[in-house]
Amino acid sequence: MKDSELCGEISKCPETSPSCSSPPSAPSSDLRPSADQQAGDPHGAEPGGGGAEAEAAFPARTPVTRPDPSSLSVRGAARSPWPGLTLDQLQRRTARCSELPAAAHPHRYRHRARDAAMFIRLTARILRRLVCGRVGPLWMWKALLLFVAIVFAGQLLGVIFNRSGVQPAVHSIFSSPDAQGPSLGSCQPHNHIMFLKTHKTASSTVLNMLYRFGEEHNLRFALPLGYQLGYPLPFNAHRVKGYRGPRVVEFHIMGNHMRFNKMEVEKVMPADTFYFSIIRDPVALTESSFAYYKEVAPAFRKAKGLGEFADDPNKYYDPRLRNNQYARNLLWFDFGLDHNANFSVALAQRGEDLIRRTFKLVLISEYFDQSMILLRHALCWPLDAVVSFSLNARQQKPSVGGVSGIWMGKAAAGAGGGRPQARTPPNLSLTEDQREKLRQWNALDWYLYKAFNRTFWEEVDRFGRKQMEREVALLKMRREHLARVCLRDGGKPVEAHRIRDKNIRPFQSGFVRILGYELEPGLDNATRMSCLRMIRPEIQYKDLLDSKQFPQVPPIQAPQNPMLLAAGAGPFLRPEARKKEKPVGSEIGVRTMEEGSKDWDGSRLVRRNQTVVRGSGTGRSP
Repeated sequence: MKDSELCGEISKCPETSPSCSSPPSAPSSDLRPSADQQAGDPHGAEPGGGGAEAEAAFPARTPVTRPDPSSLSVRGAARSPWPGLTLDQLQRRTARCSELPAAAHPHRYRHRARDAAMFIRLTARILRRLVCGRVGPLWMWKALLLFVAIVFAGQLLGVIFNRSGVQPAVHSIFSSPDAQGPSLGSCQPHNHIMFLKTHKTASSTVLNMLYRFGEEHNLRFALPLGYQLGYPLPFNAHRVKGYRGPRVVEFHIMGNHMRFNKMEVEKVMPADTFYFSIIRDPVALTESSFAYYKEVAPAFRKAKGLGEFADDPNKYYDPRLRNNQYARNLLWFDFGLDHNANFSVALAQRGEDLIRRTFKLVLISEYFDQSMILLRHALCWPLDAVVSFSLNARQQKPSVGGVSGIWMGKAAAGAGGGRPQARTPPNLSLTEDQREKLRQWNALDWYLYKAFNRTFWEEVDRFGRKQMEREVALLKMRREHLARVCLRDGGKPVEAHRIRDKNIRPFQSGFVRILGYELEPGLDNATRMSCLRMIRPEIQYKDLLDSKQFPQVPPIQAPQNPMLLAAGAGPFLRPEARKKEKPVGSEIGVRTMEEGSKDWDGSRLVRRNQTVVRGSGTGRSP
């Protein structure tokens, strides 16, 4: 018999068989060899022969010497389970089985596989009996298995179809490298910002930048209860919605219209706040104010045209009347100073010093692009943060009896109860002599403009004229690119009534048309959202931010009478009441606002009016 066949036979033998698990029993005493046989036995062993296995199998037997297999009798040979082999031959061949390769005895692995299959079947049978007997019948589990298979197949098919129908990712123009602009070094962006929003100085465009940056970075705004922070009264911290005391709530950005009051502002804003503002040539500012506040400021309302007012301002101006701050030294008034004070160089210098100690940067409206570059570097903001479209801009050539005039007639009718009538836009033309008279009339504003215009160009020189030219060119290119992408007709402003989306129609006031923009259709969601932020008007943007910061409190809606909002939160006097206009203060020491009286929004007033000059008689300045 070959060794491989013998090993296969050995592997078939059950482990419990004595002939396989242990060596054969020692021969009986009558078969023991003689002494001369032991001496000549080449395979003899020490007493206790057979090794550890023999000792374990026969622990109680007396050790004997294994006989020579060749001398065994037929009885001893017959005891071997494999005929024809002596026990000694069987032991030697069995020892060689472990040295043969696995392929020589395949029966061993076949039995192992059979045992594993039996174990699996037994385990499955036990689990099936346990589950089906305790949780439910077998049909229910089959149905559940079918349902899981269907769901998995549906998910797999959905993934396949989605992958086949995936469009290439659309990268928004606002995420391109051009959006960052030239490097700003290692500076960190400013998050605490106070912007004094002066009137008719392109400040609405600047406020839009602050709104955008704050919304994109989840910053908290110091928003007014209505639409302005108590204007024209000096700012009070309790005018901020959500204010609970100094440094109780962290506010990041403040920028709505106010009359500046540093002590109260510092109660709201952190100590590291960056203060800045913007100013404009007083002549251009007065021209814009006359068109916008014609029906609000009594001094403007009495004059037929701006030239007529410029020829003799004292004829129409009364400092005691509310909202006449729009007619004289409006910048000085917005900075919290006495706009009716007599001009002197010493007074103007003191006012300039007060402003410089607080405001780190004062921008110039006439040099808006250069101002944005300086602002970008001061705030450490990316280029797109200061790219803007002109907002709240008026049509330079208003039409007589057009949409704007009819709208204005409806506003006046809503205030006075009369029928809507088309109004003739005022004459805004000025001669050079009249321009000079307006500079003298607004002498305090004119002084501020010259002083800060001078320091503005000193800042530009420190920045570098060549570098300024390069960055301004990049700013203009970026603005034109965004206009082509975001706006219809390449960014051309349109009249409000032509804008189909009422949520982005600009507020209208006065005798001029305030222009707006329409979005280009077909923009992806990310680009559309960024473009929409750039053209959203101030009032709608404030309402949006208000609803985000105070989701449980409905925001105050814009007044139905737009002249109320244009008046800077002052009371709108109806036409029939204009003959009964009363001054807000005329005699020295008279309290112009009685303590306990209510302001336009119902809040009680506790201040004296700080806008009236303490003089003699009627309080009219010479």
